[in-house]
Amino acid sequence: MSQALVRMAAGWLLGLMLAVAGAIVSVNLVNNSVASPQQPVREYLDALQKGEGERALGLLRASVPDADAAMLDGTALQTSASRIANVKLGDAESRGGKRVMVPMEYTIDGSRLRTEFLLESTGTEWLFFNKWAFVPAALPTVDVTVVNSSDATLNGIPVNMPGGRNTFAVFYPGEYEASLNGQFFAAPPTRATVAGRDVPAAPLNLLTHATEELNQAVASRVKEFLDKCAAEADKQQRLQPDCPFYHATNNRVVDGTIKWGITEYPKISIEPFDGKWVVAPLDGKARITAQQVDLFTGAVSALNVVHDFSFTTRLDIDGDTIKVTPLLSF
Repeated sequence: MSQALVRMAAGWLLGLMLAVAGAIVSVNLVNNSVASPQQPVREYLDALQKGEGERALGLLRASVPDADAAMLDGTALQTSASRIANVKLGDAESRGGKRVMVPMEYTIDGSRLRTEFLLESTGTEWLFFNKWAFVPAALPTVDVTVVNSSDATLNGIPVNMPGGRNTFAVFYPGEYEASLNGQFFAAPPTRATVAGRDVPAAPLNLLTHATEELNQAVASRVKEFLDKCAAEADKQQRLQPDCPFYHATNNRVVDGTIKWGITEYPKISIEPFDGKWVVAPLDGKARITAQQVDLFTGAVSALNVVHDFSFTTRLDIDGDTIKVTPLLSF
């Protein structure tokens, strides 16, 4: 064989070796990037951030528990994922067999957290490229309760709360915020972080309270009742009117001089009790002025007395309608 042919064969062999080496390097690069165990995690996080619940569920290969699915798509899902920041995926760690664990560190509201994703090898593509998938498992859940309400807001969307409680299936990681912002009743927001499928989330308990609008509405109706009662007592010239307040005396009070007035209106406190809303006992002060005659001496003197009074009411709310019914005992 001529030297020229030898040199040509050597060149071909070198080229072939370089091509094979390049192919091996390319395969390794692909297996360490788009075909790595971290790639399904990246795709899953992308689906969460875009609110694509169906895609996220398919990637996670998760089953949905018997729970409300309101958090598994759209705005609610995007909101839970939007609070995830500073994401760092770690190297895959063997878990035996064909399984690996991919750790993810991140922050939510400034707190450093860690989630571990379990994946398994499902074969190769094009003979060389690894295929990885999440190990199937059920989604975690978050329990929510609310005092005296059948609805609430969770991650920005209205949700039903039959009997004041509900359980929601959720993706992880993520943060879930519950609140109640009604016209007459509200509850401050409370948050829970779901870090993993096997990490129980703290329940979200909404402590409902009456809004200032409701307090003012009830106060207005109570004031209206007391002012009307005092005016009627003046009109009838009664010491013991059909009101929460009265005056008892052994003297004779001169007709035409009796005048009642409320000097201190009750402070309103509305609290939950036995599945309803009740107004705490209403305490106030009323003043009576008049001219009185001592039956023993006949002396005339001015009557000017402030009396404490207390009464209860029944509160009924139907939609936007508020009804306050005084409950008086005589």
